[in-house]
Amino acid sequence: MTMTLGKLSALFKLRIGFAITLCAAAGMAMTQGPALPAWKVSVLLLAVFLSSGAAGAFNQYAERDLDARMARTRRRPFVTGEFHAGPAWLAIILGILAFAVAAAAWALNVMSALYVFSGAFVYGVVYTVWLKQRTAWNIVVGGLAGSFAVLAGSAAVDPALSPAAIALAVVLFLWTPPHFWSLATVLHKDYAAANVPMLPVIVGDAKAARITLGHTIALVAVSVVPVVFGMGVIYLAGALAGGAYFVLKSVDLVRDPGPKAARANFLASFVQLGLLLTAAIVDRAVG
Repeated sequence: MTMTLGKLSALFKLRIGFAITLCAAAGMAMTQGPALPAWKVSVLLLAVFLSSGAAGAFNQYAERDLDARMARTRRRPFVTGEFHAGPAWLAIILGILAFAVAAAAWALNVMSALYVFSGAFVYGVVYTVWLKQRTAWNIVVGGLAGSFAVLAGSAAVDPALSPAAIALAVVLFLWTPPHFWSLATVLHKDYAAANVPMLPVIVGDAKAARITLGHTIALVAVSVVPVVFGMGVIYLAGALAGGAYFVLKSVDLVRDPGPKAARANFLASFVQLGLLLTAAIVDRAVG
């Protein structure tokens, strides 16, 4: 039972789901408007969490042949045969997504539901099926998936969206590439052997590190923009502290573009995002 639950957690990428759900909570917190009832907040967060899980499971369903060629992913259940990748699993995945979107439309509004769907569609179809094995721009476009979670949270309060939340959505769009390019540098040989055109594989680790630093600086610059639209000192402190740490580790990666520095930068991206989102929620809660 414990092993099955662990496999299901990995299949639906629940850790990523929690991060995506936090993005939605931050988008909601950064949007001025009437406070949502607790049950509507719960439906929003559940819808985003389920849609993220459905997208993660579809990613593994669609990529089972690719996963079999990579050391990091060859133990995934669709690869090993522990879960049979047949029509039943596809129906389950699509059913979860349909339920999530319908719940958001029913409890919140059509725009919030549209953003819930769009995040899953971008990750599951645009990134996974269309771009991942075709172009080094794959994760750049794929970064929209996290952005849509922020917009879903904002639209739940006001379908017209908050300028501060839109700025945060841009931050998420800029955050995903340096986050994933760092991981791709750690796994350079794995991606190269599987013929996946991740940026470090195409341009080399050194050039990829410089591009990563540029994206990191850009996202930190954009992360302070919400202060112009009413976010307070707590948010600014979180944005600057997390941003400074991420930039520092990205500079270290440029100086030493290898797996060790790349792993540190990958972890720094989580620190930056966690501080930013938490500061956004706390800032509004005490403001």
